[in-house]
Amino acid sequence: MEHDLGSFDTLEHIVARLRAPDGCPWDRGQTHASIKPYLIEEAYEVLQALDDENSSKLCEELGDLLLQILLHAQIANEAGEFTMREVTQGIATKLIRRHPHVFGESNASDAEEVALEWETLKQDERKPGDSLLSTVPKGMPALSYSHSIQRRAAGVGFDWKELGDVVEKLAEEVEELQRASTWQQKIHEFGDILFALVNIARWQGVDLEEALRLANERFCRRFRYMEENCRERGISLRDLSFDEQNALWDEAKEKTEG
Repeated sequence: MEHDLGSFDTLEHIVARLRAPDGCPWDRGQTHASIKPYLIEEAYEVLQALDDENSSKLCEELGDLLLQILLHAQIANEAGEFTMREVTQGIATKLIRRHPHVFGESNASDAEEVALEWETLKQDERKPGDSLLSTVPKGMPALSYSHSIQRRAAGVGFDWKELGDVVEKLAEEVEELQRASTWQQKIHEFGDILFALVNIARWQGVDLEEALRLANERFCRRFRYMEENCRERGISLRDLSFDEQNALWDEAKEKTEG
């Protein structure tokens, strides 16, 4: 029997077939917990494709990420918890409810008004007594978590008035780190510095997690250039003086960023 491989229904059928009693032993053996690492891994591979601006790779990686969602939905369906239809129905309902300026009578003239309305609607959906921050997943990377809780607090007005105030707070935290005398104090103050940096990034519309990831990639690319340069010259990188290493680093920056 032929199937339309571009159909979402066909993809659902394939995943269900893999999980069937006569399906794939590996797929049948998976649980929500066992495939959690793959969900995270596939999400990061999507980010990598976006960073590389590789549209064909992005298309492939989005498919891999979609597979993880379908697997979780299929496992839940088999346990009588929910179906993929309920997943799509739930997000469709939420999108309509949270966009009354598109699907309802509300008006929002710019992105800032949309964001304010979004936070108000989300607050209305919370249970009485729930914190504004309670639904931010604690399993997020620390920088992303910090950005999310700061953004939510800012949404109710708990925020600095000027970017300069945030920068001054960073300088204050650096001074406190310099005065720290115990290991615990240093951990505390360094955390405050990172929190302040996240705040500065948020104020300037920068995703600090992405910024750091890209900085890591630049460092690795330049360092590999240094290693390759030394191999070609038949010398060891560790045998170069610090000044020579810095000179090679500057060369790597010029050669790898061109």
